[in-house]
Amino acid sequence: MATAQPTSAPQLQRGVEPLRAAEGSSFLWRKLHSLLGILPLGAFLLEHLLSNFEALKGPLAYGQQVYFLNHLPLVRVLEWVFIFLPLLYHAVYGVSIWLRGKSNVVYYPWAGNWMYTLQRYTGLIAFAYLIQHLWRERFTGVMLPENPYYAFHKVQMELANPWMLAIYVVAMIAICWHFSYGVWLFAAKWGITPGVTARRRFGYVCIALGLLLAVAGLASIYAFVGPLYPNAPVPNL
Repeated sequence: MATAQPTSAPQLQRGVEPLRAAEGSSFLWRKLHSLLGILPLGAFLLEHLLSNFEALKGPLAYGQQVYFLNHLPLVRVLEWVFIFLPLLYHAVYGVSIWLRGKSNVVYYPWAGNWMYTLQRYTGLIAFAYLIQHLWRERFTGVMLPENPYYAFHKVQMELANPWMLAIYVVAMIAICWHFSYGVWLFAAKWGITPGVTARRRFGYVCIALGLLLAVAGLASIYAFVGPLYPNAPVPNL
């Protein structure tokens, strides 16, 4: 007498895969989203960290850097084309991906899920921070584009508030994480690191990059609150 063969149970997958293939027209939008995170936004982040590092040389050096950046040819056009508009698209589409995606770190606590979740939350922290930072530094109080040598004093007074200092520190770490992991994702999605071994090795490079950027960013914050330049004088406007 023939017996029924037992049906094999479906194999459960290990949570969210670290890379997802886009479908339909969203493929191009995702590619653009990924590209803008590296160029120009990633390039702007590196430039911004290098500029802020000038604060370690004192208020005058920092003011000179702010003056230089605000007197570049067509600087306002460059800001909108290469910073504000790409940032807006990257943030809005990133939130759209978040709302349409799924992660489950409770039942599937594997690396892909955790990386996916951290990337979403650090992106949200970064965008919220950039909005308030742009508003406070560019559109309230002394206008720094017209008064660049006031920049060190203005930032120093802002960081005198412990809550704002904590926000700056958390945001700096979140931004550096978001960018460094974004570089890893970009390399994987664009076929620069094909294969598990290449991605794992490049992952160590991205970890080192994120740590280096975070240390540089935190060092520039320390320049405003440390003992080297206490109570920087208000320049003559």
